[in-house]
Amino acid sequence: MDETVAEYIRRTVLKIPRDEIKTMLQKWGFLSEAQLQTLNFHQIKDNISQEVVQLCEENCADIKQAAVLDIIYNHIYQNKRMWSVYQMKKSGEELEYFDITDFKKKFKGRLRSALKNVTITFKEYEDNAIWIRVAWGTPYKKPNQYKPSYVVYHSQTPYVFISASVLKSNLPLLCQALIVASNYHDIREMELRSHSLNSLKDIVFKRYSQNFQTYYPKPLQGGNVEPESADIRIVQENRSEKERIHRLNWEVFGGGPQPKLEFAQYKLETMFKSDPKMGVLDKKEPFRCLVKFSSPHLLESLKSLAPAGMADAPLSPLLTCIPHKARNYFKIREKKGLFPESFVSP
Repeated sequence: MDETVAEYIRRTVLKIPRDEIKTMLQKWGFLSEAQLQTLNFHQIKDNISQEVVQLCEENCADIKQAAVLDIIYNHIYQNKRMWSVYQMKKSGEELEYFDITDFKKKFKGRLRSALKNVTITFKEYEDNAIWIRVAWGTPYKKPNQYKPSYVVYHSQTPYVFISASVLKSNLPLLCQALIVASNYHDIREMELRSHSLNSLKDIVFKRYSQNFQTYYPKPLQGGNVEPESADIRIVQENRSEKERIHRLNWEVFGGGPQPKLEFAQYKLETMFKSDPKMGVLDKKEPFRCLVKFSSPHLLESLKSLAPAGMADAPLSPLLTCIPHKARNYFKIREKKGLFPESFVSP
């Protein structure tokens, strides 16, 4: 077994929590049950990793086998990576039978025709998700196994989730290979990013709805008894306003937890309005700007704005429509000339 493969396996095992190493190695399936029985999982992780490497040497492990173990690790700990959503588009509405063997062949062929030194590994999961790991090299260097790109593609859907390596120059090659292998004609980034891959899936696969409830909660109950000297009308107005904000928030966001989205970006375009007498603009040029939202939990942050008194209720559709924009990527047009270009096809 090559020394670089042995070192990569060792480092991968060291990343795994000690009480999960045995389970993950069983999912890997490269070592036999008899070989796993010889391992002492109660010793320090460095010793465990060395013993795993020795067993892998007996089985003549190569880099592809090591890459599968890395995929398993990243599938379990997918929140350690930052994921971006991409959507592909066909020229028509035709549906085609998906052949996983043909997909792999086309993907490898396209990528290797542009770059010889590249390691490509696939692993299929039960939810029709194909995990693809790509380790990039150069014309003169072997692939760097420690900075791979990850792609999660759900067959029969136009959505792709990519966790790119630091080598952003390779991203166009990766996108080109995806549209060729899946028989699409265009691919666009949706400007939605998060460490939570499942939350991004909930948004684009419509597994999340902002207002699927068909009933309203009971009005908020009053707290402590107000002093007799307080103006009863003010108390009632405050209570009514809280109930109104609570109701509007419920209509927009629903009562359940929000998908964990960490980044969203809009390219806005609208007409600049000014007094004609002031002569600020000689030409009627559209006003363009780029708006970026980032937060550890963006949708929950937006949901809390009105109850916290930091924004009027209801919130602007430009804030509450983020999940809907993601679902209607190529179809959205906002009223009054204000729209997110990132979600609109040319």
